[in-house]
Amino acid sequence: MIAHQTHEFGPLFKEDSKILILGSFPSVASRETAFFYGHKQNRFWKVLAASFDEPLPQTIEEKKFLCFRHGIALYDAIEECDIIGSSDASIRNPVPANLQSIIEATAIEKIICNGKTSYAHFCKFQDRKLQDMAVCLPSTSPANAAVSLEKLIEVWKKELLSNQI
Repeated sequence: MIAHQTHEFGPLFKEDSKILILGSFPSVASRETAFFYGHKQNRFWKVLAASFDEPLPQTIEEKKFLCFRHGIALYDAIEECDIIGSSDASIRNPVPANLQSIIEATAIEKIICNGKTSYAHFCKFQDRKLQDMAVCLPSTSPANAAVSLEKLIEVWKKELLSNQI
């Protein structure tokens, strides 16, 4: 059943964050845990940890510290919408996230959209200056079974490390 949902937890960032990773809208599991990529089958945390040669974080605090150590900020392209469960395909009446406030409070140099839905909503609602900073990477969602974990790590690692010296 379609229901109106609001993003009930804020963005994760620090002043020195350099890369903003955007999902589309939090899954049911993420809304329940009030943190990003909460579904146990989502490969995001495996990909991020492997990209930086770090152990897989288990707790929300460990996940936050992993992001902070590597200048990663997290949020979603959509602030609220009508949605069926966690289905990106069912998103209707999206309200875009205010990304400008994150950009102004950080050192963001690059925006990575986690999947095509995130990228489509990002491009629809954000200004050209932000769009020029953005790239679309394959989704880490379990619904994206066509892309293996190994391929996700390869593509994501290349992009995440491209700004580092």
